[in-house]
Amino acid sequence: MDQQRSSHHGIARVTTAASFGFALVQLDVTIVNVALPRLAGDLHSGVAGLQWVVDAYALAFAVLLLSMGYLGDRLGARRVYLGGMLLFALASVFCGCSSDAAMLIGGRTLQGIGAAAMLPCSLALLSHATAHEHALRARAVGWWTASGAIAIAAGPIIGGLLMSVTSWRSIFFVNVPICVVGAWLTWRVPETERKAHDGRFDLRGQVLAILALTGLTMMVIEAKPLGWTHPLVLACAGVALITAPLFVWAESRSAAPMLPLRFFKAPGFSVAVAYGVIVNLTYYGIVFLLSLYLQRVHGYSALRTGLAYLPLTATFFGVNIFSGWLVGRTGARLPMVLGALIDAAGFGLLLLLDAGSPYLLMLPAFALLPSGMGLGVPAMTTTVLSAVEKHASGTASGVLNAARQAAGAIGVALFGALAGNSNDMVVHGLHQSAWIALIMLVLAAGLALRGIRAKSTT
Repeated sequence: MDQQRSSHHGIARVTTAASFGFALVQLDVTIVNVALPRLAGDLHSGVAGLQWVVDAYALAFAVLLLSMGYLGDRLGARRVYLGGMLLFALASVFCGCSSDAAMLIGGRTLQGIGAAAMLPCSLALLSHATAHEHALRARAVGWWTASGAIAIAAGPIIGGLLMSVTSWRSIFFVNVPICVVGAWLTWRVPETERKAHDGRFDLRGQVLAILALTGLTMMVIEAKPLGWTHPLVLACAGVALITAPLFVWAESRSAAPMLPLRFFKAPGFSVAVAYGVIVNLTYYGIVFLLSLYLQRVHGYSALRTGLAYLPLTATFFGVNIFSGWLVGRTGARLPMVLGALIDAAGFGLLLLLDAGSPYLLMLPAFALLPSGMGLGVPAMTTTVLSAVEKHASGTASGVLNAARQAAGAIGVALFGALAGNSNDMVVHGLHQSAWIALIMLVLAAGLALRGIRAKSTT
């Protein structure tokens, strides 16, 4: 009994340390947005130019997730996680001391690299700590995802509060004490089992993966301001289309691939990744579109829009915790199927909204959307970790999260393009997007029903 209690205490410690890093990564996705107008004035740059303050972080983060997960498996997830946290802290100081936009963008790029090191390795730490206890792993992943939900919602609120009493530099300096606490928690966590290797490093795979992800992410980021036919957007699309198949070809012939293609034959792995792509594409796309709907159609301020989203976050947190418990009891299939169908129902309710709809009419959809995603995501993540050996959990989580990041960016670009510029087009685009998402989520439910085992024993 004492040994079991000690084991559970150790898992709680690892879960807290891993969730700290994930929350930090998610916090910086949103906290900077509220500071952009003041940054534009203080650094003498246009808001459009400072959009790269947001995008530099997103780009570095997305393109390095797979590589950092691979490094975590080779060098030890705790070591890479701590290295990412240290880099994030130093980059935050660099951002806070920036004297011009170029310096700030460089600091944000370094923050993105640190975030990419933390995210897959945080899941690898959880996977190693709970390798032989499926129910505990599911609950740990539920808490991990819940911490990210809180951080995303807290970002604009914390940023607004800090900006009301001090300068924009505080939104970067505040990361430093958070990193110190996170590093202290992680220092007490045991190192993970490292993947055995013969010293060979898949440099070709690394380069091709980074090129493919850079091309895809840059294409999506620049498509909205420049247009899909702009030479830069077309060039990025060409890079992605050429290097992605080359990456698959190279990995299929490598003696020591960074991404073993056998992962995609593991039970549930491909289905879980596809499920993650659909969920992220639809959710992040519709959150972006709902922001346009609330601000352009209903005249909400940025702060009021953030407050309007609080029911989403509160629901997301509670359902994440419940999902972890449910996965431990029933396996991943039921939460994934129900999650996708609940999500689809939420998108169905968005079809009832028009330019004059009151906020109360929006609330049922605002409750169902995070409920569905919150139910399905911990189950999906647990499925990916269960499908591979624990020494490959960093790479596996890198695959999942790189795919989800790319899908989220594509969702914003796709649904944003449907919105147009007029208020009528925003409502029309909201309805079109809701139909697309509804169909995709019913497909995701079908994939989970057919491709996920009812009860995992991993």
